[in-house]
Formats: sequence, C-alpha cells, structure tokens
Amino acid sequence: MNTNNHIPDGLKQQLDELWKEMSKVIVGRKKELKLILTGLLSQGHVLLEDLPGTGKTTMVKGFSKGLDCQFSRIQCTPDLLPSDILGGSIFNPKTNEFYLRKGPVFTNILLVDEINRALPRTQSSLLECMEERQVSIEGKTHILSSPFMVLATQNPIEMEGTFALPEAQLDRFLMKLKLGYPTQKEEEQMLEWVGDEIPYEEINSRFNPQSIQELQKQCKEIYTHASIREYIAALANTTRTHPLISIGVSPRASKALYKTVKAWALLNGRNYVIPEDVKEMLKPVWNHRLILKTEAHMNDIQSEDILEEIMEKVSLVEEKVVRL
Repeated sequence: MNTNNHIPDGLKQQLDELWKEMSKVIVGRKKELKLILTGLLSQGHVLLEDLPGTGKTTMVKGFSKGLDCQFSRIQCTPDLLPSDILGGSIFNPKTNEFYLRKGPVFTNILLVDEINRALPRTQSSLLECMEERQVSIEGKTHILSSPFMVLATQNPIEMEGTFALPEAQLDRFLMKLKLGYPTQKEEEQMLEWVGDEIPYEEINSRFNPQSIQELQKQCKEIYTHASIREYIAALANTTRTHPLISIGVSPRASKALYKTVKAWALLNGRNYVIPEDVKEMLKPVWNHRLILKTEAHMNDIQSEDILEEIMEKVSLVEEKVVRL
C-alpha cells in the first residue's frame, strides 16, 4: 500500500485555482463548493436547501463553469411536465418521421431549481436518471453523459406552494446541504457587486469532464482500513435503534457515506481515509435520510442533533483505526 500523503500531481494547485476562479462570482462558500465537488467525485447528487436569495443558483452555475461541464437548468413550477425534463418524440412533417427532442437532463450538471415546487409525478421523473444515469423515453433507453450530476435547490417546506420530496426521491441525493446566511463581511462584499452582471464568462475552467472521470476512478482506489467500515456500520446500526428515530439509515446510506469519505480524503490531500473524514461527512450524507419520531419534532430536535449525539456515542471504534 502506498502511504504517501499526497494527492495526485497538480490536483492541489488545480483546486486552489478553482476556488480562486469561483471567488469571481461567489463570496465565501468554499466549504460548500468543496462538498459539492466531493459529491461529484462520488458520482452522487446534491440537494441545496435554504431560503430564497442565499446564492444557491449562482453557486451552481459558477461551479459548472469552473469545471468546464455542460450545464442545463430547469425552473420547477406546478405545471412542469416529465417530458419538459426528459424530452420526447416530435413528428417532423417534412421527413414524415419522429425524432427525439432531448430534454435538459442530457447534460453534465443539471440544476433543478426549486425542485419542491414541481408536482410529485414530475419529481419522480428524475429517479431513473439519478440512480441509473439513463432515461427511458417511449420504451427506448438513452444513456446520459458522464459525468452527470443533479444539483437541486429546495425552499423550506413551510413556504407556500411547495410539495415535500418523497423518501424515495430524497434517498437518491447523496448529500443535503444548508447554505445559511453569509457573514457580515461577506454580505458587505456582495453589496459592492450590486448592479453589476454576474461575470460567469470571466471564470476560467480548471477541470473538464475527462479529468473529473479520472478523479472519480482515483476515489475508488483510496485505501480504507477495515475499522472504518466497522465504524460506518456501527453508526448506521445506532440510527436504527435510537429512541427518537422511527426509521434509521438504509444500507444504501452506508454505501453513500463510504463513497463520500473516499472523495473527501482525496480532496484533503490523502490517499487513505481517517475517522475524521467519516465525522465530517456524516451529517451532509445522512441528515435527510432519518425519519424522526413525533417526540423529536415536538421537542424541535433535528436530525443533525441526533447524528451529533450518535457520533459521540460511537467514538470508541476510532481507537482501532490504524494511523498511516
């Protein structure tokens, strides 16, 4: 096993340059951008939840430009149809034949803006493409581009005109992130830009689809000690027996966390996983997968609070991990 504590040649410089390019259109948000990139390298999808006006859409558009990936956007409304996302067959009277009109899902990075404003049947049209990287249109299967990632934004469910995402749809998202408000200094910098067009064209790409695919392969080769797998399994089992959790995480959630910690380790300059990677990724990957009991809701206890408690309870496994 190679224990050289270095990421691939040039990757650190590329990452530093990427964050610098992102700063041309985004104030702060470096950790959130790093988490989104982790999701992409893990071949997953990310759900961004927060109030309107916190910069979710700007961040996603800038992110795709920095990676030189094809970008498409869907603005969800209650009258949006599945065919508006996937596409469909159109009749050409000149040739007397049908041809496929591809929908915006045929891209690298798909921004689904305000996904919870779409009706459930429209939300469900994304299930196949998110899970299998393909879509079925009128009985024919079409393979999507690689890499492919859905970045969906969601307003809090308390807001009017929203439809809660079903558990099956939520489970397709590798992570759920909450941006929160910027700091006062960051907001002051934002005010300096008021009235100016967002200069997306000034962002110089530091990656491309081919380099992303290569990094995705390298993530799979990141060394993971058996105790890390034991740690993840122990955390998962604890969610299934917690008194405030109605339904704990599934094996799919454990697999999602396992893939994510490898990508996080790579982006943090290591070719092996440590327990801190698991702790860092636990909340983003699992916070939307827990179904809490009524007692938790009545006491305003959030998933993040319970996961924090579980991490404290299942900390002894860490002592078994061999430090490289």
